[in-house]
Amino acid sequence: MSLGAAWIGGAITLASVLLICFDVIVRKFFGFTTGGADELSGYAFAISTSWSLAFVVLHRGNVRVDALYQLFPVRVSAVLDWLSLVALGVFMVFLTYYASFVVDTSWAQNSAANTPLATPLWIPQGLWFLGLVWMCLVLALMLVRASAALVTGDLTTIKDLCGVRSAEEEAQEEAEIGERLVKGESA
Repeated sequence: MSLGAAWIGGAITLASVLLICFDVIVRKFFGFTTGGADELSGYAFAISTSWSLAFVVLHRGNVRVDALYQLFPVRVSAVLDWLSLVALGVFMVFLTYYASFVVDTSWAQNSAANTPLATPLWIPQGLWFLGLVWMCLVLALMLVRASAALVTGDLTTIKDLCGVRSAEEEAQEEAEIGERLVKGESA
């Protein structure tokens, strides 16, 4: 489901880019504007970002500072991986909790954007909030699995689930992608 959400987020971003390009071209050559492209692109960015977060964390694509991480023993690294997942989870729960107030306030006050489109703000905020909720659910499941692995001493599972990707892993993944592209072109 996270892959589907990431694809939808990417499609929303692409649609936003196309709308902005169209708006710039018609403004330059025909002297009018579609109006609202900047507003809609802001909503698109927030929604697509929140919907893609779970996919990123599942593929260990989130940014972590790992300058010293590679020097630690495997057990210490596993505990740090687990702690980083806990910290990310705590942050996301707080963010999602306060985001719910934003959506609720917009709904209760019937807030609309102060723009020509007058978009009811609960709509883009609600879609943004749904992405944050999904991220929290994914993190909760990952934390349960990582905690079980930590208790049983399954350090490989912890590394595979929430560890920092090594340079070798990233190189191997890029090589596999390149190989698929070459095979696809020659077939």
